[in-house]
Amino acid sequence: MPYIADMKRRTALVNGNLSPINAGELNYLITTTVHQYLLANGLSYANINLVIGALECAKAELLRVVVGPYESKKRLENGAVSMLDSVNLEEVR
Repeated sequence: MPYIADMKRRTALVNGNLSPINAGELNYLITTTVHQYLLANGLSYANINLVIGALECAKAELLRVVVGPYESKKRLENGAVSMLDSVNLEEVR
């Protein structure tokens, strides 16, 4: 859960944003943004579903744009994990 130090919370509220430096602070920033959205738009199944969909799409985009290319680069640099991975590695080259 995004339970960070009170001073960080106050800083986030005063400045209107938070520059997260660890996973807990990033979680706090995402959670407060979601809560603000739900408070502004109403707590309903439709809005909760909308938020979950947006979070899933953000996750999918991160995997597609950042994680995929990073992992492909590392696989080329360090080699395949197994024969199964080797088959797919040849496709990337």
